[in-house]
Amino acid sequence: MAELAGLVQRLEVAVSRLESMSGPGESAGGASVSEFVEAFDEIVSGPVAQYLSLSQKIGGDVQKHADLMKQAFSAQRKLLVTASTSQKPSDAVLTTLLQPVSKAIQVVQGFREQNRSSPFFNHLSAVSESVPALGWIAMAPKPCPYVKEMLDAAMFYTNRVLKDFKEKDKTHVEWVKAYVSIWNDLQGYIKKYHTVGLSWNKSGPVASASAAPPCPPAGGCPPPPPPGPPPPADFSGASDGGDNGAGNRNALFASINKGSDITKGLKHVSDDQKTHKNPGLRTSGTSVRTGPKPFASQSPRPAASATPTRSLPPVLELDGKKWKVENQEGAQDLVISETELKQVVYAFKCNKSTLQVKGKINSITVDNCKKMGLVFDHVVGIVDIINCKDVKVQVMGKVPTISINKTDGCHVYLSQDSLNCEIVSAKSSEMNILVPNKDGEYSEHPVPEQFKTIWDGSKLVTTATEIAG
Repeated sequence: MAELAGLVQRLEVAVSRLESMSGPGESAGGASVSEFVEAFDEIVSGPVAQYLSLSQKIGGDVQKHADLMKQAFSAQRKLLVTASTSQKPSDAVLTTLLQPVSKAIQVVQGFREQNRSSPFFNHLSAVSESVPALGWIAMAPKPCPYVKEMLDAAMFYTNRVLKDFKEKDKTHVEWVKAYVSIWNDLQGYIKKYHTVGLSWNKSGPVASASAAPPCPPAGGCPPPPPPGPPPPADFSGASDGGDNGAGNRNALFASINKGSDITKGLKHVSDDQKTHKNPGLRTSGTSVRTGPKPFASQSPRPAASATPTRSLPPVLELDGKKWKVENQEGAQDLVISETELKQVVYAFKCNKSTLQVKGKINSITVDNCKKMGLVFDHVVGIVDIINCKDVKVQVMGKVPTISINKTDGCHVYLSQDSLNCEIVSAKSSEMNILVPNKDGEYSEHPVPEQFKTIWDGSKLVTTATEIAG
């Protein structure tokens, strides 16, 4: 009997050890339910903490933006804790659980839009373009590629931060490295614990909507996500060069969060209302919408009554070290003459206007402008043309770099002293560089818009190619 009692005792100890090793439940990937929360905490205490520390060191808008990012990661961690202890709920409940993360993303992106004139606009843009990566929790079955896509969207701006501060302040260089490490580490984390989507505890209770974490205390809850765009969609302004990428992603994320409710706004059309099943409807008095007739001469129709466009007052002022030139309409005599080397110029939403900048200045940014003319003497940093349409730039002295991004129509007139200028372009069209000749005239040279890439056996080789046809 004593031997039997000892055997039973050893079996009980073995079972107890197995239970303690397996934990209260297993995730979809086989990891302990608390393990993937602890792994996420390592990212938060590692690159996220380093990013927050460096942001605080830089200060200003970068620090404020980082505080919002901290809240976003906090909201995601609370969802991961819920997933580690609960079974996957219904789509309706899951939508509620996802809302805090979705709202946190919108707050981060909204801060960039509210501070477009910030001296750290490139920092804010890098974060704003990549923060949707936190939406991987709703991107089954391929969450990891989605994070990489969002990181790639930020690389344009992180490279500009490196270019601007590489020789000035190493803190910003370390800031970029820490920030990029967040998303690289998150990709590795997702591959290990959430390969095909957010893992849930198969043995826990079904998650409830009450498990959704409250909104971050700082600043209160943001407004609810905007509804999906009403049909039919109007793409008439798609070529205006506006930076609508962030807004489109927010609307898409909000639509996804509706779950099965996304089709509730659609109207059912019965068979007797379909023209292809009822030929008689084609000859009835009801007008049928047709496509536009090519080269048809039509008298202009009176504009439909609509809400008047809000016009902001024009601005031309020096704010600290930044010259603000905003909302100028038809102003052909804008001149900035009292300049210093540490000053920058930021032109935003100017239309059919001309700006002349005299003297030597640090940098010039032309953002969201149409039919804008820029003439300047010397720039020691960079001239940045972004989200513009039909812009002309004339260099009178020297400039090391001109960047053209998301712009349709840009003519750059170089001076004899600026022929060694670097032209960096991305997502732009109709770009032409005009170079002075010995007789004083200019020769025009288009910037390639189309490229050919081949694999030479060891690496990719990319060359410019002319547009066929």
